[in-house]
Amino acid sequence: MKSRFDYSDGDYCVDMGGGMMMDTEGNLMQDMGGGMAMDLDSGELHIMEFDADNDE
Repeated sequence: MKSRFDYSDGDYCVDMGGGMMMDTEGNLMQDMGGGMAMDLDSGELHIMEFDADNDE
């Protein structure tokens, strides 16, 4: 399962497919490309990085 580290919140997001992710608090995130994701609840942009353990 792919995950990304969210530098803005200090938590992880799990990839749900189709550019959608869910963080550890249950918030939906949309991948915006370029290491950015938008929190669909608040509209805030978050700085993201793929977890080093991912096989991409």
